[in-house]
Amino acid sequence: MKKSLLSFILISNLFLFAETLELYKNCAGCHGEKGELSALQKSKLIGGQEKNLTIKQLIAYKNGELDQYGLGGIMKLQLSSLSESDIDSLAEYIANLDINAS
Repeated sequence: MKKSLLSFILISNLFLFAETLELYKNCAGCHGEKGELSALQKSKLIGGQEKNLTIKQLIAYKNGELDQYGLGGIMKLQLSSLSESDIDSLAEYIANLDINAS
């Protein structure tokens, strides 16, 4: 029983990670695979950014309430189809990115 539960938890976590990685692929085009790039040479690096700050910013971009570096329109479009759960998972993923990793 314990082995089955552990296997279920592991598989669930792997599925969630794969799903979040797929979400981040849309971000990686501008921000880099590890959040190590300045989007369009304008934004700050996002890799390792604190989760709650990322959530706050992503929700504001999605709602059209934030336009940092003139990228509000692009960000609003990128976030338009994401749910609150997607944003939470994405923010967790970004927080764990290491821009100094090789």
